[in-house]
Amino acid sequence: MTAVDIQYACTGHGLPRRDQIVAWVNAALRDHAHDAELTVRFVDEGEAAELNRRWRGKSGPTNVLSFPVSGLEQAAPGLLGDIVVCAPVVEREAEQQGKRLQAHWAHMVVHGTLHLLGYDHENNEEADIMESLEATILAGLGFPNPYD
Repeated sequence: MTAVDIQYACTGHGLPRRDQIVAWVNAALRDHAHDAELTVRFVDEGEAAELNRRWRGKSGPTNVLSFPVSGLEQAAPGLLGDIVVCAPVVEREAEQQGKRLQAHWAHMVVHGTLHLLGYDHENNEEADIMESLEATILAGLGFPNPYD
């Protein structure tokens, strides 16, 4: 069973409901992890920018950050890590890209969960694999391919 700690550290922005978030996480985990634990935290631009600066050395907020847990496999085998979603950035991106807000929320949660599982997009081969998996998961949830 997956345990998802959901933290709303900001308000507004059409934030998704807890049941939606859990469904999106479970869809991303379906073939990978059982008895997993993770946190999904929705934040404002200030917190996202600070985390992005501190952990990635980049300025400004970004849509989603993932912080996988490593080195605790023996002590906490199901602990995957934390996903931080910047609500204002996601809302703005959805509007600018002409996407339904719920579809973009789902994409960010699935994307972040896949990062916790070790997927990445640092090169074209990795990006193709991750984007294909995201599109498949989101289609199963009734959302369009975010890369079309």
